[in-house]
Amino acid sequence: QVPVRESGGGVVEAGGSLTLSCVASSHADNNAMGWFRQAPGKEREFVASISWNHASIIYGDSVKGRFTISRDRGSTVTLQMTALTPEDTAHYRCEVGLRTYASRASSGYRYWSRGTQVTVSS
Repeated sequence: QVPVRESGGGVVEAGGSLTLSCVASSHADNNAMGWFRQAPGKEREFVASISWNHASIIYGDSVKGRFTISRDRGSTVTLQMTALTPEDTAHYRCEVGLRTYASRASSGYRYWSRGTQVTVSS
């Protein structure tokens, strides 16, 4: 199993910014990477995904225009979040894709981190 670990979660005021980072092993260098989130009592939600070569980037409708996903040297992925609202409060998880291209489907990923909590206060 490919180790995956994220960092950067925490508490932020509404309207503020927060950046999450995810690092996977070198075995994931040629795989797509993605972020999902889930709030208590809510369904799991797609956030963003990026292909191995940046040819494809996908965002969930609720975060498009506010969040930016990027990757550095293959297996390090960053999620920059701005203009945060209480609706963004959730447990965020980084995942490694099964293939090279980006996908919003949870079935397109094979490895994942334990997740990190993001809380946006009003």
